[in-house]
This record gives sequence, structure tokens and C-alpha cells, in this order.
Amino acid sequence: MRIIVHLTPKASQNKVEGWTEDVKGEKILRVKVTAVPESGKANDALIKLLSAFFKVPKSKISLIRGATSRVKHLDIQEDG
Repeated sequence: MRIIVHLTPKASQNKVEGWTEDVKGEKILRVKVTAVPESGKANDALIKLLSAFFKVPKSKISLIRGATSRVKHLDIQEDG
């Protein structure tokens, strides 16, 4: 499954806020993490949080696009 995430780093808490739509009608998952956006720390925190949220191992989540952007495209491999 491919998802688009809007990530807010340096937030007060780690939180998956929920789904929203952009102007094109694409579904976007809004996520906040406490980690800073340096050396991939915010990306690592995002993957850890989504791993728990979707109940999949971290190794099943790949960052496809947006490593240095707030808007990220991720691939989550489902079991089966």
C-alpha cells in the first residue's frame, strides 16, 4: 500500500492525527513527531510511529520520496 504523509517535526507529542484530502483530492495522513528534522531523525520517528499504527514491522515500511520534505510518500508492505 502506498500512502502520502504530511509530517510535522518538533511537535509536542508523537501523534497520528488522521486522514485529510489535498486540493487534488488525494488522501494524506497527517502525523506529528517530537524528533528534529536532522540526520533523518524525524523520518526514523515517523517509520517507528507508523509501524505501531499499522501494526507492521518497521522493515516493511519504505520511504519512497520526500526524505527532506514534510510531504512524504511511503510504501507499506502488507503480509500475505
